[in-house]
Amino acid sequence: MIETAYAKINLALHVRKRREDGYHELETLFAFVDAGDLLSVAPAERDCLTTIGEFAGAIDDPFGNIVGKALTMLPHGQGWAVMLEKNLPVAAGLGGGSADAGALFRMVERAHRLPQDWREKAASLGADVPACVLSETCLGRGTGTELEPVENDLAGTPVLLVNPRIPLATGPVFKAWDGIDRGALPEGSVREIARSGRNDLETPAISLCPAIADVLAALGETAPWLARMSGSGATCFALYETQADRDAAAARIAQSQPGWWQMSGALR
Repeated sequence: MIETAYAKINLALHVRKRREDGYHELETLFAFVDAGDLLSVAPAERDCLTTIGEFAGAIDDPFGNIVGKALTMLPHGQGWAVMLEKNLPVAAGLGGGSADAGALFRMVERAHRLPQDWREKAASLGADVPACVLSETCLGRGTGTELEPVENDLAGTPVLLVNPRIPLATGPVFKAWDGIDRGALPEGSVREIARSGRNDLETPAISLCPAIADVLAALGETAPWLARMSGSGATCFALYETQADRDAAAARIAQSQPGWWQMSGALR
């Protein structure tokens, strides 16, 4: 079996308050790009996990990795030899590890079936994992695990992801948030929410990683209809009306900033 771990982006991310359990109350609009990491599975005598790809070196302990934890957690019959091609940067606001775990959940569902408590198991691995299992545009509330459907009028929209190749851990970004509740997500279609929404973690992330502002400025110069940071950063995305506009933007940024990572795709 082969499965894509679709890159997650937050078209909007509103932080409402700090919770007593140490987490934050969120309202977010999840979307997924039709590209990302790649997982493949073959039968084996026992479970094993191999990582390859550009960002494989960022994973020190394969079975301390979220994919290894998901593999141990889910019943899947005989042993599985899992190969993870790590194409997404780590600590980048793309839910890379969560997307990898989500892909494994879908493989287990395809080969057998998921346990009835799969949502709880997914949430125990990370707040983004339930959304990444579905990999469909949706609203997330609470810590991001309370999912709601939304009218998706952005499927197929060309998107460009850009990261300055600077990892940025989530914890310090949330810690740097100023604690001000700037209001709820707007209502409407995905396009309307994305246009009128915001990412409350953008300012604290830039304070820790100023290069994010450079990425946003570079994307803004390519005339997207929306450019924003995803998650807790440092990856930013830009949405375009046409594929030609996206490809021209990708070429322009590759020429002006050859050291930056980028990925082109479309929203699912």
